[in-house]
Amino acid sequence: MRFNPDALDYEGVFPGRAGRGRENDAPSEAWVTSPPIQETSTPTPIVLPETERWLRRRGHTVSFALLFLFSVILYLRPYEMIPALSGLKQMAFYTGIATLAVYAVTQLSLEGNLTARPREINLVLLLVLAALLSMPLAVSPADAWTKFSEMLLKTVLIFIVLVNVVRTELRLRMLLVLVLAVSIYLSINAINDYWMGAFGTGAVESHDARIAGSIKGIFENSNDLAMHMVSMIPIALALGLGSRNILKKLAYFGATGLMVGAVVVTFSRGGFIGLVAASLLLVRRLGKKNRVATTGAMAFAVIMFLALAPGAFSRRLSTIFNSSADLTGSSSQRTEVLKRSFWVALRYPLTGVGIGNFKHKSPRNLETHNAYTQVAAEMGIAAMVVYILFLVHPLKRLRLIENESYSKKEQTRFYYLAIGLQGSLVGFMVSSFFGAVAYHWYVYYLVGYAVCLHRLYIMKFQPEHPFPASFWQHPFAKKTEKLMSGQPASQLGHV
Repeated sequence: MRFNPDALDYEGVFPGRAGRGRENDAPSEAWVTSPPIQETSTPTPIVLPETERWLRRRGHTVSFALLFLFSVILYLRPYEMIPALSGLKQMAFYTGIATLAVYAVTQLSLEGNLTARPREINLVLLLVLAALLSMPLAVSPADAWTKFSEMLLKTVLIFIVLVNVVRTELRLRMLLVLVLAVSIYLSINAINDYWMGAFGTGAVESHDARIAGSIKGIFENSNDLAMHMVSMIPIALALGLGSRNILKKLAYFGATGLMVGAVVVTFSRGGFIGLVAASLLLVRRLGKKNRVATTGAMAFAVIMFLALAPGAFSRRLSTIFNSSADLTGSSSQRTEVLKRSFWVALRYPLTGVGIGNFKHKSPRNLETHNAYTQVAAEMGIAAMVVYILFLVHPLKRLRLIENESYSKKEQTRFYYLAIGLQGSLVGFMVSSFFGAVAYHWYVYYLVGYAVCLHRLYIMKFQPEHPFPASFWQHPFAKKTEKLMSGQPASQLGHV
């Protein structure tokens, strides 16, 4: 089994002192050396008590239940769908507070730290630090605090919870199925609204007849809805390819088709370009096993897409290359704002103009419509680099899983899901060139899925490695690491 250098980048955060460093994380046994300790002694396994093994494998049960409930409220907004719950608009807030409280207590009691430290956690904490540093010099500190507290801080905290509590394949699959179910609901409603001519208010008068998401919040805008679909299409396809049940395959492939249809009826140019990028990655990765079949399926999909897509959709796509053909003027407007965001980023390279403050430097108080220049203009160029690393590093983890599981039948589901998540991240990264979504929920969940899949893969298929990703820490961990390094017993000290 090839050694994975990224498998060791998980350190715990301990209150009041520095992290303990890299520690043992084997799921069912710890390695110690029988006395007398010799530098050349061979370690022998000692099975941990059943209760400790259960806690390390199944810990955070209540925390995950609350995280799942929070995700249901975030995506479905039941207080808007069910009239009887209309008075509970703060459901997400209170559920989030309860999730954080239970998580903090459980995490401290089980592991003695506040969070594991994969590189993605470090990067997202640096992003939070950049946001805080941008506030004192912000054009409007009040606006900066509002954007930080209402968007970035919430997404980061839930991201940290997700990375730490999703410890089993079942939990990961539950979250994925939840978001897919929401995506199917949104897709059916989007296609139906387009078919019935139920466009957004004022859309026809503005020559921009486009549907709006049937669930408000993060899906209400047609471009945001398309971006979400682009990020979920590869996941649905991967789950279908990795499933051995024919009915499940049909369900996942059907969901994939519905979401592609939803992207089309949103008439989102950014969503379409993101879909193309994700599709090309999937063809390249999946084609390694059967290039002929993959290429044929791609050609068939393109033909069906062109045959079924509305004529107005192709006319709108033509405005990507000819902005003067856009009757709404949105294409030229976005170009103008993009140029302004570049200028602002270069004018304020260190801390930007303050998180959430670009609108004060923008014509007509518009957002950047680009996630990367959004971060650069509002928090500085260094923050943009951190943000890009946050998006790119999970791809390394997923590529590792893909390469390791390529020819192993028992690892098929990990193989396909690793490829699917790569497609999702690439689709989002391309689509986010056309949307100010750096602080939104989409990518933080995607990166969280990638980190958790990598951890689950190592724990399931590489447990023989002495120090795989140390998400869990136990009383023997630090001493075990010293024992494995061959230090004399007199130098071991106490844990």
